[in-house]
Amino acid sequence: MTIRELKKILSRLYNSYVKQYLGQLILALFLSFAVAGGTAGIAWLLDPAVKKIFIEQDKSMMLLIPFAIVLSFSIKGASLYFARTITIKIGQQICKTLQSQMVSSILKSDTHTIESKHSGKYISHFLYDVNLVNSLVANGVLNIMKDSLTLIVLITLMFYQNWKLAIFALIMMPLAAIVAKTLGRRIGKVVSESAQVSGNLSSFLSEMIKGSRMIKIYQKEKFEFDRSNKILNLLMSKQIKIGFVLIRAAPIMELLTGIIIACFIYYTGIMVSTGEIEINNFFSFLTAMMLAYQPIRSLATINMMFYSGAAAAERVFGVIDTEVNIHEVESSNSLKINKGNIEFKNVSFAYPKTTDAAIKDINFYANGGSTTALVGHSGAGKSTIINLIPRFYVPGDGIINIDEQNINDVKLSSLRKNISLVSQDIILFDDTVRANIAYAKLEASDKEIKKACDFAAATEFIEKLPKSYETIIGENGIKLSGGQKQRISIARAILKDSPIILLDEATSSLDADSEEKVQNAIMNLTKNKTTIVIAHRLSTILRADKIVVLSEGKIVEIGTHNELLQKSKIYKNLYSKQLSTN
Repeated sequence: MTIRELKKILSRLYNSYVKQYLGQLILALFLSFAVAGGTAGIAWLLDPAVKKIFIEQDKSMMLLIPFAIVLSFSIKGASLYFARTITIKIGQQICKTLQSQMVSSILKSDTHTIESKHSGKYISHFLYDVNLVNSLVANGVLNIMKDSLTLIVLITLMFYQNWKLAIFALIMMPLAAIVAKTLGRRIGKVVSESAQVSGNLSSFLSEMIKGSRMIKIYQKEKFEFDRSNKILNLLMSKQIKIGFVLIRAAPIMELLTGIIIACFIYYTGIMVSTGEIEINNFFSFLTAMMLAYQPIRSLATINMMFYSGAAAAERVFGVIDTEVNIHEVESSNSLKINKGNIEFKNVSFAYPKTTDAAIKDINFYANGGSTTALVGHSGAGKSTIINLIPRFYVPGDGIINIDEQNINDVKLSSLRKNISLVSQDIILFDDTVRANIAYAKLEASDKEIKKACDFAAATEFIEKLPKSYETIIGENGIKLSGGQKQRISIARAILKDSPIILLDEATSSLDADSEEKVQNAIMNLTKNKTTIVIAHRLSTILRADKIVVLSEGKIVEIGTHNELLQKSKIYKNLYSKQLSTN
C-alpha cells in the first residue's frame, strides 16, 4: 500500500466515521494531557525526593513527596482509564456502523455478486477486518495523542532540568525511533498477509461444516484434515513471523538503550564531578529520559497499526462499496396485479464475466392463474428465466411484463411482494418451525400459520415434533427430512399468499411418498395462481397449461404435453428417457 493510498483510506475513515465523535476525541485529548502531566510529575518529583528525603533528610517532606508521587500515578491511571473508555466506545460504535453497512450492502447486492464471493471471506471481513479497524481507532488514535503529548511534556521537563543533557538525549533518541520504525513497517506487511490467510481459513471451515456428510461418505476426513493443516501451518508461520519481527529488534533496542544510558551516565558523571549538576537532578533527568523512550517506541511502531488497520478498512470498504446492479427509480410506481399475466418479450441475458448468453430472444406468455412449465436439459436456461422474474438479475435485452407493467419500472419491493419462490435449495433458519413459516408474514396469527400448514400437508408431522411448532429445527432444517423441509417451505409460501408462484424443481430430490405429499401441497399453493415451474420429473407437469421447451438458451417449442409429444423431438426424448428410468 502506497502512502497516497494510505492517506486516502484514512481520510475516508476519518470523514465518514471518526469525525462525528470529534467532541469525545477532544475530551480524550484533554485526558491525554493529564496522562502526560502525571508521567512528567513522577519524573520531576524524584528530584526533591532524593534531595529532601535522602540527602537533606527533611522529615517534613517524607510524607508530602510520597503522597505527591501517589497522586501523580493516580492522575495518570484515572486519566488513561477514562481516555481508553472513550476511544473503546468510539471504536465499537464505528465497528457496529461498518458491520451494519456491510450487512446492508450484502442485502442490496444482486444474487451473482453475493455468490461470486465465498461466504468465509465475508465472515472474515465482518469479524477480523472490522476488529483491526477497531484497534486502529480505539488504540492507534489514543496512542498518538497520549504518546505525543507525553513525549512533548517530558522533553520540555528535560530542557527545564538541564538543556545540555536534553540536547544529548535528543541526539540519541532518533536511533531508537529508526529501529522501531523499521520494525513497524515489517510487521504491517506480515499482519496484512495474516489477514488474508485468516480469510481463507474461514472459507475452509464454512465449506467443511456444510459438507460434513459428503466428507464422511467419501471418507475424506484425512484429506480435509491435511488440507486444514496446510492452512493452519501457513497461518502459524505468519503469526510466528510477526512474533519474530517483534522480538528481532529487542536485542538491538536493549543494546542501543544500554549504550545510550552508559554514555549518558558517563557524560553526567563528568557534570556531577564539576558541580554542574547535582545527583538529585541526575536521577530525575534519567527517569524522564527513560520514560520518554516508551512513547518513542510506541509512536515509531504506530505505522504498523495504521497500515494493517487501513488495509483492513480497504477490504471492508470493498464490501460496502459493492456496486448495486439492481436499480430502481425512486419515483417508480408499485406493481398492480390484475390477472397476473407474465410476458417475456425478446429477453436475453448473460451472466457477468461470461461471453455466451444464458438465454437468447426468449418470448412466451403466461396467462394469469395458469401453470407454465419450463423443461430442457441442464444448462438450457430454465433457472435463469425463473431468476429474472423477481429481478435477481436484470435482462441485457428485452422486456418482462407483469400485467403489461415493465418490471424494471416498478418498485422492487412491490414486485417481490407479489412473488413466492419454492426451490429444491430450501433455506431454513436455525429457529423454531413457527418462526420459519412466519418469516413470510411476521405478524401472522397462530390460526393463519396452522391453516398454511394444513394446506401444505405439514400439520401432521409438525405436531409430532418434540415441541410441535416451537421445535428448533437446526441449521437449514437439519433435524427434518427433505420432504418435511419442503412442506415447511411451501407452508411459508402459502402464508405469503402471493399471486405469482415460482417453483424451481421443488420435488427433484424427494422419494415417492414425500413427492406425493409435496405435490398435493403444491396444488394447494398454486391454485388460481400464476405459476412458473421447472420440473425435473416431467410426470409432475403433465397437466400444465403450457410447456416451454428450452435448448441452449433458446425456446424451441411451446405447447401442451400431448402437443409436444407430437411435434418436439427434444421433449419426446426427455419424456422417453424418464419413462425408461422409472
